Amino acid sequence: MDQFAALATFVRVVEAGSLSAAARALPSSLTAVSRQVAALERHFGTRLLHRTTRRLALTDDGHLLYERAKAILAELREVEATFSAGQQEPSGRLRVSAPTLIGRLLIAPMLAEFLRRYPSLSVDLQLVDRSIDMLEEGIHLALRIGELPDSELIARKLGDIQMIVCACPSYLERSGVPQTPHQLGAHDCCVFSETPGIGEWRFLEDASSECKIQISARLWVNSLEALVLAAKEGAGLVRVPSWQVAGELATGRLRRVLQDYEPPPAPLYLLSQSSTLASPKSRAFADYLAALWRKDNLFAARADVAAIS
Repeated sequence: MDQFAALATFVRVVEAGSLSAAARALPSSLTAVSRQVAALERHFGTRLLHRTTRRLALTDDGHLLYERAKAILAELREVEATFSAGQQEPSGRLRVSAPTLIGRLLIAPMLAEFLRRYPSLSVDLQLVDRSIDMLEEGIHLALRIGELPDSELIARKLGDIQMIVCACPSYLERSGVPQTPHQLGAHDCCVFSETPGIGEWRFLEDASSECKIQISARLWVNSLEALVLAAKEGAGLVRVPSWQVAGELATGRLRRVLQDYEPPPAPLYLLSQSSTLASPKSRAFADYLAALWRKDNLFAARADVAAIS
């Protein structure tokens, strides 16, 4: 069995919605298409499709194979295009995943120059605040915050990132400046969360240990930008990425507190699959991103990018 040909046929069957429609599109005979799908099922030892006289549906294993087959075939087409062109100019579609805030405020503004530099490339930027399966979702590169579990992914560190607590001067004059994290219970706090309840902010207890402070907030918002706006108007203390409020800190509209208790910064990584990083488009984006941040000293200039934890 030619596995690449069989995978291509399987993908076409799923996208066409039936064996007969796939046979017409390829073009091929219905018998040949059926044999290739059956050969894949024998090879993997599992049923891939539920077939009836009226409809065709993927099994769970079939859905997994479909997503991965699409990614494999896309990479193969890119390699073929590169070799046929006789050069290593980045081309094709690059899928990048990033946390929503970092992606929208830091990554998106960098893309215009990147696209001008590589006119044969297109970028699909996915902004998600969840863990993703890069292989299953067809993601070439992903930005991820914090220490990484052991995996086969290749990680390139972009920088160290930090969280801070701050409030506007009028609030601090009215309610006082907290001197330790344990005094937060007496303060109005604004917490980032998708689900209101009890928040938790991490701080250093001393040089070698951390403490977690439960925050019974008066304001819960699922947008850090909205939290900053509320804090600037005196709603209370807020824990946010320090780069996001660098301008407000510089002008005095917000004041940083509990700085001596801030936890260690978290690393920001650019992740890729080993096979993906070898492609010209992935290398170009990874090098562009790292060089731009080094050149502009972005983390330092914006008082460190910070994780949402």
